[in-house]
Amino acid sequence: MTIATILEGKGRDVVSIASNRTVAEAVALLAARRIGAVPVLQNGQVAGVFSERDVIHCIEREGAIGLELPVSQVMTAPAITVTPQETVLGALALMTRRRIRHLPVIEGEACIGFISIGDLVKYRIDRIESEAEAMRAYIQAA
Repeated sequence: MTIATILEGKGRDVVSIASNRTVAEAVALLAARRIGAVPVLQNGQVAGVFSERDVIHCIEREGAIGLELPVSQVMTAPAITVTPQETVLGALALMTRRRIRHLPVIEGEACIGFISIGDLVKYRIDRIESEAEAMRAYIQAA
């Protein structure tokens, strides 16, 4: 299965932030949406990813004044991305290898989705449960 399948189920709505917005604005967005990360856009393209981890590192390094910095100075960049054709297992392996929890989904130069490790794990669990149910039904019918 591919990332496109995940996006079909969860939708392609992407909450993002512009690279010139402040860290305080980004934190407010994360809190309001109850999410852990957003892609950072610059000229309509993904320039990086801003996450809870970036907030922690910024505050530790800069103190409270860090909240006034532009997101572009604090984000994780360059963004590690996937295409809709990437497999779920490939994306999970990439996240594990790179120690990240979020991936922008890019088609051409546009960000068409944003997936989390939770999205991928949920999909895998649903598939495993579905396969187990099919096996139980097969065994009971035999």
